[in-house]
Amino acid sequence: MGAAHRPDDPDRHPPKGPHVPRTPTCVLSSASPARVADGHAVDRFVEIGSFTKVLTGTAMTRMAAAGLLEVDAPVERLLPAAPGTGITLRHLAEHTSGLPRLPPDTRFLDPYAPFDDAALHRLLGRLDKVTLRPPGQREEYSNLGYAVLGAALVSAAGTAYEELLAEHVLRPLEVEEVSVRPDPGRRLLAPGLFGGERRPWTMDGAILPAGGLWATPRAVADLLVRLAVERRLGDLAPSWATTGRMRWHNGATRHASLFAGAMEDGRWVVVHRLGGRSGRTDRMAVELLRDSGSQAS
Repeated sequence: MGAAHRPDDPDRHPPKGPHVPRTPTCVLSSASPARVADGHAVDRFVEIGSFTKVLTGTAMTRMAAAGLLEVDAPVERLLPAAPGTGITLRHLAEHTSGLPRLPPDTRFLDPYAPFDDAALHRLLGRLDKVTLRPPGQREEYSNLGYAVLGAALVSAAGTAYEELLAEHVLRPLEVEEVSVRPDPGRRLLAPGLFGGERRPWTMDGAILPAGGLWATPRAVADLLVRLAVERRLGDLAPSWATTGRMRWHNGATRHASLFAGAMEDGRWVVVHRLGGRSGRTDRMAVELLRDSGSQAS
């Protein structure tokens, strides 16, 4: 789950030919109307994986601006964490906390199912023994770090994650189609064998702020444009990745992948696929941004 690798800057390479999707695919961009293939849809809820981190990080910056927390405060100020680690909320948001990528005891088929709130709180008490290195030394992508960050935001807000997200991010942006547990009738899952659907990971526990949200592709596009292009909520949260002139974030679960990226000149693209390799989703999105730049020039 998450930003497994950084894509190339789309303006550093010549455009390539169009890609023909082989899996259910939805493409939204500034360059053309929405395109769907093989049973995907713009208005059904899909797993967005680690794009959730963009919303968690934005909630952090908004709550800091409202005086509800300090981003450079030690995590033990908000959580029953082992003292003296030096880990701050900023470290967690920037992936420089020194925490490992995954929580302990993850499973193979449904890795985050055992990582509930009780498991997180047990881990907080020995956070000093879980870290791989002192905070601030090196960036290392950490889903565990964002789980801890989400718990800190919940503590500061005194409300559930989904409610603080609605109050500080979704309602100000006028985006509604984001959910922790969407109506099963509106969910869209990767196709399985014999006409069935592939089972999604269990991600509505402690890992939720790192990658457990569902949204419609059109809601992801609205979030991308209103946050990264229009800057309706001000400066971008530290959750976003930067490659050249592109701000982006991706997300991947077992059977879904997403890439959302925007250029400084306002071009943007969202690609969501149900199945296939997440790296192909990233490359497809970057190619589309390259093509749009070539057409604009």
